[in-house]
Amino acid sequence: MGKYVNSDFQKILVIGVVVGIISGFGAYLFYSGLKYGSLFVMKYLWGYDYAAEGASIIDIASWAPPEVGFLFLPIICVGALISGYLVYTFAPEAEGHGTDAAIAAFHGTGEIRRRVPLVKAVASIITISTGGSAGREGPTAQISAGFGSLVADKLGLSMKYRRIAIATGIGAGIGTIFKAPLGGAILAAEILYTRDFESAAIVPAFIASVIGYSIFGILEGFDPVFGTVAITWTVWQIPFFALLGIVCGLLGKLYCHSFYGTRDLFTNFFTRHGLPKKLKPVTGAFFIGVVFVIFWYLAPETRMAALGSIGSGYGFIQLMMYNMVPLAVLIMIPFVRIFMTSFTIGSGGSGGVFAPGLTIGASAGAALGMILHLVFPSLVAITAVPAFAVVGMIALFGGVANAPISVLIMVIEMTHNYSLLPPAMVAVAISFIVTSNDTIFWAQAESKLDSNAHRGEYHMDIARMISVGDAMVPGQQVITLSPDTSSEEVVTLMNQTRHTGYPVVRDGVLVGIVTVGDLPNYHKGETDRPVSECMTEDVMTTSPDQTLDVVLRQMAENSVHHFPVTDSDGTCIGFLTTSDILRSYTDTLTELSNRKEE
Repeated sequence: MGKYVNSDFQKILVIGVVVGIISGFGAYLFYSGLKYGSLFVMKYLWGYDYAAEGASIIDIASWAPPEVGFLFLPIICVGALISGYLVYTFAPEAEGHGTDAAIAAFHGTGEIRRRVPLVKAVASIITISTGGSAGREGPTAQISAGFGSLVADKLGLSMKYRRIAIATGIGAGIGTIFKAPLGGAILAAEILYTRDFESAAIVPAFIASVIGYSIFGILEGFDPVFGTVAITWTVWQIPFFALLGIVCGLLGKLYCHSFYGTRDLFTNFFTRHGLPKKLKPVTGAFFIGVVFVIFWYLAPETRMAALGSIGSGYGFIQLMMYNMVPLAVLIMIPFVRIFMTSFTIGSGGSGGVFAPGLTIGASAGAALGMILHLVFPSLVAITAVPAFAVVGMIALFGGVANAPISVLIMVIEMTHNYSLLPPAMVAVAISFIVTSNDTIFWAQAESKLDSNAHRGEYHMDIARMISVGDAMVPGQQVITLSPDTSSEEVVTLMNQTRHTGYPVVRDGVLVGIVTVGDLPNYHKGETDRPVSECMTEDVMTTSPDQTLDVVLRQMAENSVHHFPVTDSDGTCIGFLTTSDILRSYTDTLTELSNRKEE
């Protein structure tokens, strides 16, 4: 099939269309599995009439907690046991939050095993449906990226386009399941790096996101994830939103350190004691269940905080947007959710970190908004609290994901409230600065220079920065030969200097070049011939103004390792070898790295 897809345009179009179709149907099947899985476990087995995202204020007001809290412990443990068995038996790379694995595949081999999407989907449905603190975006990203890798296999695409297909799958999958096609498309390019942008993924991601969104919307509806909620704010509140950016940045750092600290704790413990990895998720689930039961019986506020910290959390975000969560609960949820997520996914459970991050940010934002309303009622009305909740979602996850632009756009699409762009821009920018080098996606590369996907390109980019004149051995230092020099003298010179080539000049003008390859009888001792009889007269030369990338291509194409440097009159003014190029390249790379650190 690959021979029918030749041009760049064809490849980009095919990747966008095929990945978009797969993302649309794949996201719908995964979403349906989650919906019915949660309905069966939470509502029918446990009796929990949970709040749902997108519900009207009248419908969501009827939510009710289960009557028996301690049943959560066996439910989440059984789910984690099944999920752990599936993942570590059939596809260990499907553990964790999925997006990181997809990012790692982009920067690494560019391949995702075909079984991974199915294993990831089933394990994540089980984890989230049984109360694990995880989201649906990470699994969707890995599922769609996995199918992107499959598309690349079927089309026989090069490594470059294989990686583009994976990046397109990440963005299209997340954008589709959140009904946020623009944000998802931008995410495909932004989420791969902490300080860079994968521009090549933009166009196919746009195509795939729109197609995936259309398919998903036709099957599931086009209403925004969090419905349409009346949200108000004023320009005088922007300093408060800046304060929210600081709060979310600090919480984001706590989220990252707690998550990866817990992951390392479980990994080291199970490795040190030789325990089966498939038991990691159920061990984490046990601690989650114990904490949940303790919170259940402490007080009504702690009970509600515990319920707000399991599953995806989207229903509780919807409650926050309706001002239906007490302040005490709002203050507790970020810390309880961080613990629950760290032990769910950090222990090897399968699910995403996006949804927990949104819940943490929303509760922090709503809590700050409510506190500000109590302290400054004339400046922050109670109707402004939902605005702080939405901006909190953007600020926290935009910071920890190192994806402020795409997360900003996605959450705005999920709430359909574009008036929040100014305060959200301020908050997410500050959160991004506060979060600094911390990231929830450890597989992200800092820049294209640090990625295997572009390392070769950057080698050539650096070579474009260096002129031949800067790298060559200048004329006064070049060892030159005359046409009358004997081959014996050349051999002696080679043995003394360890150089393997010399320019041959007459009155300063280049007339040829002699290399070890031009001395066919060198090892036989037949060295009485003059250089003029064995030198190469048709010499490839270069000018001091030429850049090294051009010379490197000429060297590779013609299998030569020495380039005399001449002026317009043919006078030899320098000499360039592969060793000179390597030395100059290394010096420039070191200088750039030093500047970067400064």
